[in-house]
Amino acid sequence: MIAVVDYGAGNLASVVNALERIGASVTVTHDAQTIAKADGVIVPGVGAAADTMHHLTSLGLVPVLCDSIQQGKPYLGICMGLQVLLERSYEGGEHQCLGIVPGVVRQLPREQVIPHMGWNTVKQRQDHPIFAGIPDEADFYFVHSYYVDPVDASWIAGTTDYGVTFPSVLARGMVMGTQFHPEKSGRWGLRLLENFVLIVQRHASPTQLGVRT
Repeated sequence: MIAVVDYGAGNLASVVNALERIGASVTVTHDAQTIAKADGVIVPGVGAAADTMHHLTSLGLVPVLCDSIQQGKPYLGICMGLQVLLERSYEGGEHQCLGIVPGVVRQLPREQVIPHMGWNTVKQRQDHPIFAGIPDEADFYFVHSYYVDPVDASWIAGTTDYGVTFPSVLARGMVMGTQFHPEKSGRWGLRLLENFVLIVQRHASPTQLGVRT
């Protein structure tokens, strides 16, 4: 079972619809115990870092999210779900985030039209299973004004150009995040979600599926 964290994110329904379309077993929840028992976690999100962290904190979800990641449970952050993995965001001031990935969240160049909205390509920088079956430089759908800037470049699994070359996918082991919205990205977005579901299944039942975690 995959827990889709409900903390008031506007794109929750579209993420759930996309997951159900590919046959994933999902539970929409803001209950910490349910998240702790899940085989995988997806944190969607649109909006601002301060609001996202406020809602996650007020619901008591920060500890269970950090614990799940530290225990090696598959995690997929979408848009804000990616950005909150960093230590700090400079969106509307300076705000503390989850601190899983060393680094900060910065604003896109002011000379560009902001928000960055629409289709753009993702250059793959890692051979990670989240990209299985997805061609290099495939198009995905973006809506954002800020981007992640990790200290350690080995976190960067994919990049996109928009006035600056920014990390559009972070991945290390079971921690994954996309700046784009796979639920709005057609064929390749659905394939990426399918890949995450398969990662969760393999992690939950490595013997049954003949793989090791």
